[in-house]
Amino acid sequence: MSLHGRKILLIGGSGFVSGTLAEVAVAQGAEVWAVTRGQRPLVDGVTPIVVDRSDRAAFAEAVAAAATSWDLAVDCIGYTPEDAEQDLVTLSGRASHLVFISTDFVYDPKQRVFPQPEETQHYLADGYGGRKRQAERVLEDAADRLPWTILRPCHIYGPGSRLGCLPEHGRDPELIERIRRGEPLRLVGGGHFLQQPILAADLARTILSCMDNPTAQGRIFNAAGPDMVESRRFYEIIGEILGEAVQIDEIPVTEYAAANPDRASFLCHRIYDLSSLAQSGLAVPATALTEGLSAHVKSLL
Repeated sequence: MSLHGRKILLIGGSGFVSGTLAEVAVAQGAEVWAVTRGQRPLVDGVTPIVVDRSDRAAFAEAVAAAATSWDLAVDCIGYTPEDAEQDLVTLSGRASHLVFISTDFVYDPKQRVFPQPEETQHYLADGYGGRKRQAERVLEDAADRLPWTILRPCHIYGPGSRLGCLPEHGRDPELIERIRRGEPLRLVGGGHFLQQPILAADLARTILSCMDNPTAQGRIFNAAGPDMVESRRFYEIIGEILGEAVQIDEIPVTEYAAANPDRASFLCHRIYDLSSLAQSGLAVPATALTEGLSAHVKSLL
C-alpha cells in the first residue's frame, strides 16, 4: 500500500501501538503528525504537536495551530467519554475520518460467546473496559459530526512492547530470563484460556486500511490475529524460540479471581469473529503467531 501524500494525525505518537503505526505509515509514504507530551522520542519523519491532551483548551489550540487537514486521525490513547467528545469537537472539519482504538475488554467476560462477534448487549459498565465502552457510545451518538471507525483489539504484541499475555506474566520484563533460568511460569488456569494475539504491525495495517473506505465508517470491528491458541502455547512458543523448555505452574482460577476481581477480563477465552473485517475490505491481520513472536523476542535480545 502506498500512502504517498496522505496526511495522518496520531493522538499519542510515542507509545507502543502509536509508534508502530507511525513507523508503518511513514514507511508507506504518509505525512504523519503526532500529538505528544514530548517526553519520549518520535519515529523519524513524524511532526510533533507537543501538548498534553488532558489540557482541553491547549489541545484544541495546538491542533488548530498545525493549520492542516488530515485524511485520517487515529486516537491511540482515548480512554474516557470526555476523550471521545474532545476528538469530535477538535477534529470535526480538520480530519476526514477518525479511527478510535478501543479494546476487547468492553465485552462482559461472563457473557461472551465463542468466537465473539461485535454485536452484543453484554458490555462492562465499570473499570477500563467500561470506560472504553462509554467512549464508544459518544461516537455512536454523533455519527453526523465526524466519520469514525472503532477497532477493538485483543492482546497486542510485537517489537516495542514487553512479552506476556496472561497474569502473572503479562508484559513481564523478566520473562525471557525466567524461561532461561528454568523458573516455572505461574499462569492462571494453567494457561488454558484461549487467546488470539494481534501483532502491532498488523493492527497498524488494519487501522490504515480504514482510510478512504466508506464501508468502515460508523462501524465497530474486532481486531485479532489469525491464530487461536491456549495462553500456555504463547509462552511455549517463546521458549522454543529461545531453545528452552517452559515449565508452567497453575494458579487456580477461583483463587486468582477472588483476589483480583478487577482482572476478570483476563479470565476468559478471548477469541473473535473477524468476518466483518474481511467483508468490509479492511486489512485482516495475517502474521502467524510464531513469526510475530520470533520478531518480538529477537527485538528484546
